[in-house]
Amino acid sequence: MGTDLHELLRSLRVWDPEATELPPFDPAAAPAEPLALFTAWFAEVVAAGQPEPHTMSLATSDEEGRPDVRTVMLHGADADGWAFATHASSRKGRQLAARPYAALGFYWPAQGRQVRVRGPVTVAPSAAARADLHARSTGALAAALTGRQSEVLGSVEELRRASEDAWELARREPDTESPTWTLYRLRPEEVEFFQGDERRRHLRLRYRREGGGAGWVRELLWP
Repeated sequence: MGTDLHELLRSLRVWDPEATELPPFDPAAAPAEPLALFTAWFAEVVAAGQPEPHTMSLATSDEEGRPDVRTVMLHGADADGWAFATHASSRKGRQLAARPYAALGFYWPAQGRQVRVRGPVTVAPSAAARADLHARSTGALAAALTGRQSEVLGSVEELRRASEDAWELARREPDTESPTWTLYRLRPEEVEFFQGDERRRHLRLRYRREGGGAGWVRELLWP
């Protein structure tokens, strides 16, 4: 007998108190700029035991404006923006070349928190991309060297052979470059922080860049 998806969905509960602690959040005490709050929340959710808190949804759109989304890893966040990396030849790389604007979404259920970021995306200098790639694990380098991301794969065996060759090269020559590996930086125009509440009085604080400059406007949003 097959699984009933609707029954499964109705059986689920959000923010089980046995696994989730909804911390207090005072928007009036939030810092003047979003990066400081993101850094604080990130440290808190790591301490709370959230698995893989550095994973995030990356939303882009193609030349026709059709949306696309996938999960990637955050490589850093600083005054230059939120950073992530991929091959320029991948689907998301091609979409970013056509429409250099994106949105990021973090969801940390251990504390009922979300962070949403959106803004224009730029390509970091090639030296920064090389440094980013070689600062990561052998497995990450091997994955980058496996190549042809998003292209049609003939068979699992073809992937296995290419992966084994890439792992061997990554171990033998850890400074090997991947020509299409690209580091991207999203410069936020809006950053929203969402704190869940058990009574569904969720708090949403949005930072909005004022006039395209360095200043930020803070405003609460209805949940």
